[in-house]
Amino acid sequence: MIAKMRRNSRDWRIESLISVAKHYGLTVRNPNGSHVVFSFPGVLGEASVPAHRPIKPVYVVQFLALLDAVLAKEE
Repeated sequence: MIAKMRRNSRDWRIESLISVAKHYGLTVRNPNGSHVVFSFPGVLGEASVPAHRPIKPVYVVQFLALLDAVLAKEE
């Protein structure tokens, strides 16, 4: 799914991002509100993503940047 996000950052739903985040151990805050905030302990920064559909590509790119920082920290 991450490879698909990298190839095409359009037309993603918040449920997909939450699924990926949980798989990698990211913290998901406010999953029922207007924005979902993703973070990870020990990684500077977070990604705040509007929960409306579809998610704009800029937010998917921010989410992937946070995920890359998490993966780099764990190596």
